[in-house]
Amino acid sequence: MASQFNLIPVLAGRNSTALKEMASALSLEFVVVDLDDATALESTLKNFPLVLHAAGPFKFTAQKMAKACLATGVHYLDITGEIAVFELLKKMDGIAKEKGIMIMPGVGFDVVPTDCMAKFLHEKMPNATHLKLAFATIGGKLSHGTATTMAEGMGEGGAVRENGKITRKPLGHKGFWVDFGVKKMFVMTIPWGDISTAFTTTGIPNIETYTGASPKTFSMLKWQNWFNWVLQLSFVRNYYKRKIKKMPAGPDDAMRAKAKSLVWGEVTNDQNEQMSATIQGPEGYTLTAISSLLITQKVLSGNYKSGYQTPAACYGADLVLEIDGVTRSIN
Repeated sequence: MASQFNLIPVLAGRNSTALKEMASALSLEFVVVDLDDATALESTLKNFPLVLHAAGPFKFTAQKMAKACLATGVHYLDITGEIAVFELLKKMDGIAKEKGIMIMPGVGFDVVPTDCMAKFLHEKMPNATHLKLAFATIGGKLSHGTATTMAEGMGEGGAVRENGKITRKPLGHKGFWVDFGVKKMFVMTIPWGDISTAFTTTGIPNIETYTGASPKTFSMLKWQNWFNWVLQLSFVRNYYKRKIKKMPAGPDDAMRAKAKSLVWGEVTNDQNEQMSATIQGPEGYTLTAISSLLITQKVLSGNYKSGYQTPAACYGADLVLEIDGVTRSIN
């Protein structure tokens, strides 16, 4: 897929066996480097203009890679969707500007389509005070990486933005039915990355993020205060991570080709006026691959802003429409 964007990536990671197999299959070069070896990492990065960081959970890896990028003057992109990571990297804005490089986390499905939706709706209603964003998938399933990140966050609850501040809430504290255009689906609140990024992009002070879920799951979550402490135990999380490793790595090519990602957004102002829109596009992991390479290509061609950036704030609300198969409709 990288060749479609005239890109020739060099793979990097700490597992030489896995890297060699992947590089051989893709006819790419690779370099073995460990994030915990800052000296070796910086020495490696000096040979490249940009890093597209895809090693999660990002709460363990993003800071190490981003610091190495700052030290070497290398642009940093990643595909995180973790609120804490966005907030952490945002603090590097000043140093990144001094270095003349861009730090842009969330260049995949987390959070390109939702960030573009937030920007689009805010442009339509500049006086919006509340933003709701929801996403769902038809026909897809989770990858190891996403599932492992979720396992690391088990029992930690949810989050919203209230009056400009990130506020902890129970996971799934709200739920309702959303018409995504092709299908009505039940959604519930989760701590999606837009709690951070949509505020940076739009300045809207009240933001909630939702994902598709079964009403049964939503109902069960009202008991979470009784079992969240168990899910936070290391041995419980490790148990689930071991189970994840035994599962298929993620959706295969056939499944990804058939699946669709859906995004819905709604803004409201003080006069209780509302506007909503929907986005339909390729399956989430496919969209992630395309959007991350699209942004990589832009940066390498000189189309970037130094400092910490969000996708839609930097490239506009129509960035997601540059991806084949993506459509947007006003409800």
